[in-house]
Amino acid sequence: VRRLPGAGAALVRLDAGVTRTSAERGLDRSPAVAFAEPDYRVTATAVTNDPLFASQWALQNLGASCGVPGADIDAPGAWALSTGAGVIVATTDTGADLAHPDLAANLWTNPGEIAGNGLDDDHDGWIDDVHGIDAANGDGSPADDNGHGTHVAGTIAAAAGNGVGVAGVAPGARVMPLKFMDSGGSGYTSAAITAIAYAQAHGAQVINASWGGGGYSEALRRAILQAGQAGQ
Repeated sequence: VRRLPGAGAALVRLDAGVTRTSAERGLDRSPAVAFAEPDYRVTATAVTNDPLFASQWALQNLGASCGVPGADIDAPGAWALSTGAGVIVATTDTGADLAHPDLAANLWTNPGEIAGNGLDDDHDGWIDDVHGIDAANGDGSPADDNGHGTHVAGTIAAAAGNGVGVAGVAPGARVMPLKFMDSGGSGYTSAAITAIAYAQAHGAQVINASWGGGGYSEALRRAILQAGQAGQ
């Protein structure tokens, strides 16, 4: 079907009547094939949604609701040192609400792309990928139709001090939403690998992956390893 950059692998479609077991067995016997595995379907991990910073006890615990004061990550103290300014965080997830008042100002923007002209201006294989991509549907619009990715993006870099909603852990960072899971909150390993390769090619320093399931994937391991070796 297509090559999977970063994994040293290719996505293949089986002929009608060929079972997964027989395909894997046959490919594993070939000296030209390093490994063969299913294109696993993974799912987003469950999260909760705290609408106000006063409720974000993990960032700053003041003892509300019988909590233990100070049992937190001391986010305000960390912000005195750094808010993550200049750091690009790629969220491999269900996308993001690109117009969200707590996220819009903190979205990564592709400097080589012109919005809405229907062209691949930076010749990266994606049309109008202004803020990221949708590897699940093969286009340049990572709009969130599930909600999980928006929550994750907000946890990372929701704007602070704007009088709206919550504050992210790193409110100075930029979020690069890379959608690879669908409205049901699941997606394929091959699409996740595509998202990781995009993050690497477009300068993200950090990749967030709040998902799991399927089975062990050598292709995914290779993609993650290559991203790490590139400094991510």
